[in-house]
Order: sequence, then structure tokens, then C-alpha cells
Amino acid sequence: MIKKPTRMTGIDGDAVVKQAARRLEQPARRLFLRSSLTLGGLSLLSGCAIVDEDSAEQVLMKVSRFNDRVQGWLFDPKLLAPTYPESMITRPFPFNAYYDEDEVPEIDAASYRLELGGLVADKHAWTLPELQALPQTDQVTRHICVEGWSAIGKWGGVRFSDFLSRVGADTSARYIGFKCADDYYTSIDMPTALHAQTLLTLTYDGRQLPPRYGFPMKLRMPTKLGYKNPKHIQAIFVTNTYPGGYWEDQGYNWFGGS
Repeated sequence: MIKKPTRMTGIDGDAVVKQAARRLEQPARRLFLRSSLTLGGLSLLSGCAIVDEDSAEQVLMKVSRFNDRVQGWLFDPKLLAPTYPESMITRPFPFNAYYDEDEVPEIDAASYRLELGGLVADKHAWTLPELQALPQTDQVTRHICVEGWSAIGKWGGVRFSDFLSRVGADTSARYIGFKCADDYYTSIDMPTALHAQTLLTLTYDGRQLPPRYGFPMKLRMPTKLGYKNPKHIQAIFVTNTYPGGYWEDQGYNWFGGS
């Protein structure tokens, strides 16, 4: 049984983070920092419950940013996520969004345009046929959800690093942001954007990407947790200014490595 922690109304966020790091010896510290710290985790490490709302928010944001930096240091852009045979594909692949399936946005393929902005040389808007004409690849990888479940799917599309090179994106920039038709938005680090398995997906299981999985385009990153993979993408921009994200602005870890 977990001992009920002592309740406190205030806490020094910097002190908690330093104390937690000191308590974890290598290699346990490295393993621990691969996961996002939570308020509950801080309570266990510090031996107290954080009940003051402002203090809790400050602590969580400090820990989240600390975790982002550590995950960025640990991320190996040359290390590939596992791939699987098609016989292991999860069928049906689960629908996952912050709304019900009957609220999936309807997007007209003929009028669709992918907008580009920020630190990009060629900002012309891309039609779906133009994107489909680019060299395509596919992969069978595992989607890992922060809620605790996972599923294996087959995704096909354009290698994101190739697309960024084609449009003259500044790959020395820090961030790439995404705006979506369902009002979702997120951003990723440049090393993940350039990872060999990061795809602008246009197909699922050999067919045009269905609306429930993100039509007309989903960013598929098997090195990230599911919420970092935006669907129904309408705009991409490259920037050195931190763009945040839908869940990240509500306290989720920004790096979101899986």
C-alpha cells in the first residue's frame, strides 16, 4: 500500500526537481527521464501532496520543460523505431481523437491546399495530386497512445525530410508547427522532423487515408506518442519561436517521445 503523502499548500518547484534528480542513480535516472513526470510522481518523490493550484502548475511546467530537454538530449535521430510484418496490423485500427467519430472534419479533396509558412523558401500551396506525385514510401509501425494502449498500422506517404528539402525549409530552425482542419495544432523538434521514419502520410493500409485516420494528410512519427501525430493537416510552418500545441498548452509533455 502506498503511504498517503503529507499535504502541503506550497512547494519550491526547483527544489523538487533537483531532489528528484539526486535520488535517481544511473542508469535508473536515464530510464526514468524518458517518461513524462506527473503531479502524482512528484508527490511520491517528494513525500508530499501539492494542493495549491498555482504551485502545482508551476512545478509541473518546470518538470515538463526539464523532461523535454532531457528527451531531446537522449533522442538519437539515427535510431529507428521497430517495424512489423503486415500480419501483425491491428484490424480495425482504433479511432482516436478528442471528439467523437461523427465529428471528424469533412475535407474536399479537389479544393484542398497544404499551406506552407515561416522559414521556407518555396511557399506555394500544394494540391493533393501534387503531393501524391512525390516519391512515396510506407512502413508498418506501432502507434503508442498516452492513455496506455497501442496498435500497429501501415502508413504510406512522403518522407518528411525529403519534403522539407524540396520546399527549401531551413532545417537549422528549432521547430515545425502544424495547423489542422479540426482546430488541432501541435509542433515538433527539427531532429524528429528529419528522422527517416517521419512521414507525411497519404494512405493507410495501401488505400487513400480515410477521414477517421486523418484525411487528407497525417504526420506519422513512430518515435513520438500518438497525440504528437497531427491529422487533417492544413498548414505547416518552420520557426525558431516555440509554437506550443493543443495538449501541450494544457500541460502535456511537449517532446512526447515514445
